[in-house]
Amino acid sequence: MAINRKLWGRTPDGKAIYKYILTNASGASAVVSNLGAAIVAVNVPDRDGKLADVILGYGKAESYFGDGPCAGKCPGRFANRIAKGKFTLDGKEYTLPVNNGPNHLHGGPEGFQNQVWESRKRKGGVEFKYVSADGEMGYPGNLVVVARYEWSEQNELRLTFSAKSDAKTVVNLTNHAYFNLNGHGTALRHFLKLNASKYLPTDPTLIPLGDPDPVAGTPMDFRKGKTLGRDIKKDFPALNYGKGYDACWVIDGYFPGQLQEAAELWSNRSGRTLKVFTTQPGIQVYTGNWLNGCPAGKRGRVYHDYDAVALECQHFPDSPNQPAYPSTILKPGKVFHEAIIFAFGVK
Repeated sequence: MAINRKLWGRTPDGKAIYKYILTNASGASAVVSNLGAAIVAVNVPDRDGKLADVILGYGKAESYFGDGPCAGKCPGRFANRIAKGKFTLDGKEYTLPVNNGPNHLHGGPEGFQNQVWESRKRKGGVEFKYVSADGEMGYPGNLVVVARYEWSEQNELRLTFSAKSDAKTVVNLTNHAYFNLNGHGTALRHFLKLNASKYLPTDPTLIPLGDPDPVAGTPMDFRKGKTLGRDIKKDFPALNYGKGYDACWVIDGYFPGQLQEAAELWSNRSGRTLKVFTTQPGIQVYTGNWLNGCPAGKRGRVYHDYDAVALECQHFPDSPNQPAYPSTILKPGKVFHEAIIFAFGVK
């Protein structure tokens, strides 16, 4: 496995932005960056062996700062939404920036996705480290986060998160890569299969209402696999609220620390496949409903709504305010540890 580091740009205050290119023996590669611990490219073969980049991203490093889509990056301290930007720990209420309608999203405007992380090559992978100070974006505790990427000879990109805090806090980490297994064009003809028989209904601001609902008999049913576009225009609350899919599914068979297959995505056109495995209880599927107007893409490409799909393995939205959900509380002396594997193939 070859790992090459390249200087990609600098922040206004002089911090170096790097790209790390991980290339296996077949020539397939994954490219990650210390800007938001991002996946900025994955070059994998189609059924004819032709390599293409299947990750939506931008031509310039600077475009990744503060972008609406959060392309390829690792948001935090809490991925997804927290209702009204408020939660309570041990009787104390914490207030977070509201940056998505009435709610807090992806850790706020200065979340982990908009930070330059420390980076290094280590033991055949790349590690990114970020230290989030007590009070940053309103969260309690000094939190140290490490995101580690490894790229295998079998074209599997493994992402492992670990985090420690010196005070009780809440943590929810994911990666927000957008996939298009044809390289470009609409993703609505991609097929998606989810290992999920329930999803989380939400209010119109995408905050979960509480208990999950069965997907059976609804447009949220991906258990047997169907195209993303088949039901996306149906008159259904979850689709009306987000102008497409932007919801969290409950992964069947979840057990803390155990890898489960969450999703399979494939394109009949290219033959490329993507299987997603995770230790986390949920997967947010977002069909790129608001990509219009985002920064210029690679090679000057203009992205449009539904040009890619994000498959975000994570804990459930608004978990700090929903005691029945798997806990996102991290206590001092404990280690947050979760994993996501993106396994690419062909069929």
